Amino acid sequence: MEYDNDHRSKRGIAIHWQMLLWLLAVQVLVAFVGRGLVPLGVLIGNDMSLTKAQIGLLPAGLFLGQALASIPAGFLVDHLGSRRLLLALSLCLGINFIASTFVTHFALMLIFVVLGGLGYGAMHPVSNRGIIYWFSQTQRGTAMGIKQMGVTLGSALSAVVLLPIAASFGWRTAVICAAFLLIMTGFVSFFQYRDSKNAPQTNDGHQLGQFYRSMWKLVHNKPLLLVSLSALGLNGAQMCLNTYLVLFAFEKMGIPLVLSGLLLVISEAFGSVGRIAWGVISDRFFNGERISIIMIITIISAITSSTMSFLPEETPFSILVPITAVFGFAVSGFNGIWMNLASELVPPEQAGISSGLSITIGSIGVMVAPPLFGLMVDITGSYSWGWLFITGLLSIVFVILLALFSFNKNTEREGE
Repeated sequence: MEYDNDHRSKRGIAIHWQMLLWLLAVQVLVAFVGRGLVPLGVLIGNDMSLTKAQIGLLPAGLFLGQALASIPAGFLVDHLGSRRLLLALSLCLGINFIASTFVTHFALMLIFVVLGGLGYGAMHPVSNRGIIYWFSQTQRGTAMGIKQMGVTLGSALSAVVLLPIAASFGWRTAVICAAFLLIMTGFVSFFQYRDSKNAPQTNDGHQLGQFYRSMWKLVHNKPLLLVSLSALGLNGAQMCLNTYLVLFAFEKMGIPLVLSGLLLVISEAFGSVGRIAWGVISDRFFNGERISIIMIITIISAITSSTMSFLPEETPFSILVPITAVFGFAVSGFNGIWMNLASELVPPEQAGISSGLSITIGSIGVMVAPPLFGLMVDITGSYSWGWLFITGLLSIVFVILLALFSFNKNTEREGE
């Protein structure tokens, strides 16, 4: 169903932007905790004597949990609404990450990270459904960009806040503090957030049958599958940048750890700007058309990744800043456009499960790419092959997007 005109009143506008702020708040804290593994990877690796590939397995474990949770969470939110699940996912991520700080074996820690990833992954379909019912077609790009900005903003904050805390008091203390903050935010959002009156909530006895019927339709939705495959590559590239940027700057370029962490902050900050900017560009200049925007993002990301591969050792911090900013603006800025596409390719009542399926497929890239990147560095002793691997991955993404663009054009011509 489309956006209710009653919400265009002054009071209505205030309400739906207020609800967006609560979705954003939880999104920021979920990323603050989950993505905190990235800037803390150096310290966790030193503390537990991990290889580069094992460090890459930490975000991979988080996104394995996301992949496992996204479809069930999408189904649940389509029937239960977003409010209750905001609290549940906050508890799931927070409690498991606190538990991970009490173990000393990497395998056991990885299990808790995967379990926490269930809560992390549930956030996307839960919040996406809120956007779909609170905002109209021509507002969703901007609203989704703002909400998705919470991921990069939370990640940037983790580098700014958690890395100094971890350097002074240990990474375990930093993770515990962040997790408690998330849990408190989850409780507050439960009492403050409300689902839109436009959003249907069904609790009948045929939910499982509806789930299977919905899934059968979605797995035969070619545009949705192509969008999800392109997200697989872009997600993998994004997480490789986030996971290894600090290590790359610290080890290859000889930049101090604090300044190396600042590069991650810059990348994520520009990624946050990108998530809003790409959404606004899509809404205002492309009339809600998303595919062309993702193609532009892919091209920029591939160029900057290739640039990173050819940078000589001891490249100054001042040179890395603009390259990192552009890279982050592109590859970390695509998510809002992706979430909109995944939600808009199906009827609104299937927005949760649609984004859940797309996130599950897209999460494969995050699980596979960082360990492969790290393995290449371990084998060759050079980061150049890792960055070129990302360039090759993005080239495949561009071909997939061309196929999607062509498919949509043919469908439009057949419908005329």
